[in-house]
Amino acid sequence: MFSIMGLKGLALRGDFVIFLLTGIFMFMTHNKAVGAVLGSEGPSSAMMQHAPMNTFISIASGMLSVLYIQLIAIFFILFVYDVAMNPYVLTEIVDPAPVMGMLLLSWFSGGAVGLVLLAMKPWLPGLTSTLSNVYKRANMIASGKMFVANSLPSFMIAVFDWNPLFHTIDQARGFAFINYVPRNTNWEYVVYLSLTLLMIGLMGEFYTRKHASASWSARR
Repeated sequence: MFSIMGLKGLALRGDFVIFLLTGIFMFMTHNKAVGAVLGSEGPSSAMMQHAPMNTFISIASGMLSVLYIQLIAIFFILFVYDVAMNPYVLTEIVDPAPVMGMLLLSWFSGGAVGLVLLAMKPWLPGLTSTLSNVYKRANMIASGKMFVANSLPSFMIAVFDWNPLFHTIDQARGFAFINYVPRNTNWEYVVYLSLTLLMIGLMGEFYTRKHASASWSARR
């Protein structure tokens, strides 16, 4: 795999499974969080007619279900890999807690992006679906899951550094590998961006909820 993807020349030495986990699982967690929030029950849903139910519960349950499934998958893969192939895989992760923090930040930022799209969905259902698909497809490359930011030329950094997932994946690899220090990313940007998108999404969702119409269900 190193040879096929041209990773042999990178100054990044360590277990390839850890390299994949810090990329692919954060990519999946982020994208699934976007999809879970976007696909949650809206204010015009029949479920919302029950008094204890509200959109916040629907959004939170979707996000928590994604996090639960992804954590179970990660622990299962690490357990099988540890038992069957490399019994020292967990000791090769330099700082496990910050790596987990980057996973949670990927999940949280995905939920924030999904919340903005959810607020737009009743007003522009076709455009929202297109934007969601474009964003998820763009993350296949723009997330940087199969390369490291330090290997990119400066003009390429400008192409990717808008993406919160690009920062969390690169930062996670900095915490996971002892000989890799991220120079072009920072996790603070993801925190600020996610909080900003969360506030915008909450305001949009609140406004949308106040103008909910039963006829919206026919537009989905």
